[in-house]
Amino acid sequence: MTALGLMGSPYRYGGRDPVEGFDCSGLVNYVFQLAARTPLPRSADEQAAVSRKINRRELREGDLVFFNTLGRPNSHVGIYIGDGRFVNAPSSGGRVRVDSLSNPYFSKRFNSARTLFASR
Repeated sequence: MTALGLMGSPYRYGGRDPVEGFDCSGLVNYVFQLAARTPLPRSADEQAAVSRKINRRELREGDLVFFNTLGRPNSHVGIYIGDGRFVNAPSSGGRVRVDSLSNPYFSKRFNSARTLFASR
């Protein structure tokens, strides 16, 4: 719900707040700090390193989805919200939005599903 409340916030490279804007990892960092009081590393790659890989079929709300959008793994991250959808701050479109894992752009670039939650 916290991530959905940020819908429409502007994209800004290196951004990490709703007024100035977010990049993808800044959005994840902000949401987890606010909703779970869990500080996360700043970059998507570092966020992948501190999370645990899970099978895509195991995704639950609040898990993270990672993509290879810049020719390297874990260059984009979003927060899974269920029903094959995730909240992210893509540079294209310029606003925090919901996208689908079945969207051809993201489907081709899907890297991994990961969780920060201890048990399943």
